[in-house]
Amino acid sequence: MSRAGIAVATGLGLVATASLYATLVEPRAYGVRRETVPVLSPGADPVRVLHISDLHLAPWQQHRIDWVRGLAALEPDLIVNTGDNMGHRDALPALAEAFAPFDGVPGVFVNGSNDYVEPQAKNPLLYLTGPSKGGSGERAIPLDVDAMERLFTERYGWHSLNNDVAQLTINGSIVEFMGTNDAHRGWDRLDALPGLMDALRELDEDDTDDPAVVIGVTHAPYRRVLDALTNQAADIIFAGHTHGGQVALPGFGAIVTNCDIPRRQARGLSLWQHAHHASYLNVSAGLGHSIYAPIRFACPPEAVLVTLVPDDIGYS
Repeated sequence: MSRAGIAVATGLGLVATASLYATLVEPRAYGVRRETVPVLSPGADPVRVLHISDLHLAPWQQHRIDWVRGLAALEPDLIVNTGDNMGHRDALPALAEAFAPFDGVPGVFVNGSNDYVEPQAKNPLLYLTGPSKGGSGERAIPLDVDAMERLFTERYGWHSLNNDVAQLTINGSIVEFMGTNDAHRGWDRLDALPGLMDALRELDEDDTDDPAVVIGVTHAPYRRVLDALTNQAADIIFAGHTHGGQVALPGFGAIVTNCDIPRRQARGLSLWQHAHHASYLNVSAGLGHSIYAPIRFACPPEAVLVTLVPDDIGYS
């Protein structure tokens, strides 16, 4: 064989190997990323936050169900779920099975576009051309999002933050939450958040001198959402949606983000700055993928354990 033929054969072999890895190996290479964020009052007990995002669960994905169930061994104090839980019209029983070990653990959640409509078969290369349409279209099949929300709120006692706010006391720390419905479909109501937060604080009867920790929660980390949550004094913001790019290049990172967040912040813990304010930002690469695009490359699926600790250095 000529040198040119050898080079072509080698190249094809590498492509085939990478394709097999991206479809058979990395999508199941689940891991836990661990972060520590100093936002609590001095002397406060740590709060272990389990951030789960983008399960895109289908009923036959028992490997993913079992892995999520195993996360209970982390003994989180709080669950933050940033949406896109369902990946199939029959996913609800699988979702209930996956989260059953967390019954009794406080939690909050927001919805993503794939909690409302079933994924559609499409050319996966379109993902690289720009943000998707958020599940819209004449062929979109609605999912039973109401049943999913009842599962979370009634069975597990989690609080919906879809354009809403909530307050919990966790390990002695007062935690205020504010969140948005899916910004990818334009369902966020950022104009409502200031009034909702003011009303929440007026109802607060706690006489402690310690300031509340403020947590922002959104599915899709669009700049407008991150700016608004930062303006509302969020200490930390949790988001998903990007899949960390889903396909990344070593040394380059995410190729696309499926929204307007900078590529360098499409996954991981960073600082979001806006109008002289700053918030920690944790974007999860998520645990799943569309059933029509079962690939990941250089961007393995993840859950994130964020431990909130005392701010003994006076960060603000």
